[in-house]
Amino acid sequence: MTMLDDLTTAATWPTAYPPGYAVVDVETTGLARDDRIISAAVYRLDAQGNVEDHWYTLVNPERDPGPVWIHGLTSDVLEGAPLFPEVAEEFAARLDGRVLVAHNAIFDWQMIAREYARATRTAPVKQRLCTIALSKELALPLPNHKLESLAAHFGVVQQRAHHALDDARVLAEAFRPSLHAAAAGGVRLPLLECRPLTEWTESPATPRIGYQASYRGGSGTWRASRKRPACPYPNPGRYEPDRPLKQGMRVAFSGDTSVDRELLEDRAVEAGLHVATSVSRLTSLLVTNDPDSATSKTVKAKSFGTPVVDEAAFTQLLRDVTPADG
Repeated sequence: MTMLDDLTTAATWPTAYPPGYAVVDVETTGLARDDRIISAAVYRLDAQGNVEDHWYTLVNPERDPGPVWIHGLTSDVLEGAPLFPEVAEEFAARLDGRVLVAHNAIFDWQMIAREYARATRTAPVKQRLCTIALSKELALPLPNHKLESLAAHFGVVQQRAHHALDDARVLAEAFRPSLHAAAAGGVRLPLLECRPLTEWTESPATPRIGYQASYRGGSGTWRASRKRPACPYPNPGRYEPDRPLKQGMRVAFSGDTSVDRELLEDRAVEAGLHVATSVSRLTSLLVTNDPDSATSKTVKAKSFGTPVVDEAAFTQLLRDVTPADG
């Protein structure tokens, strides 16, 4: 019997670990603030990662389904599906009292929290765990942080990529050995707090050609009921082209983004970057889709010689952020 097998039955299982998990995957109409969930799946796991049950539903987004070529869900398929408020109670029952586990968990949590905000309800989730962050904690030898790479590492066969139920199954099967490896190595799980979105108000959108709704637009506005913690890492200096980002770098954003600004900032924070509200000589990088605009940030970036990249390049860089010097 291996040490991992021992941990599944012995009293040596870490008492500080959560009592249960909800492995979640949602498919959506897109990535922006006003996009909607079109399918959701939950695998409930016990304290040691064993599957208890699973659940899946389609959701009518009441709008265009978005990239059908990715998720395969057409308007015809979704027409007779329940609206989110009609599945909110069952969804909540699957999440209640458990840590939400997802691959790039901030995205799934934000989408779920927004749907509950629209339904004037609150998702019963206190903490989330990102399997990307966990794989980094475990120093798994992955070529990248895609779900398919994590699955391949643990020998899990993916049958239908971008199908919420199969993605959740794959993640549940890959999470269990990850959880046991963490327990065996005494690794502290990278748990983050989930706070609900509040102060939801409907407001008319101001359409702009070529852009999805950003954090200033969309069909509604809301504010997260939290304040970002200070970055725990020292600033290593400026970003150098063709080099990876490094934890502690100060990143500023300017102008419209196709992905919700708050989501981009949260991804940066979770990667260990410092999100700056202004540009100074200490700024490592400015992210903007319009570097020739005359905003105060772009003007200062030019005067300071601050490196500038667009949103697409920044998203790629976020996939492999170098750890801070220990």
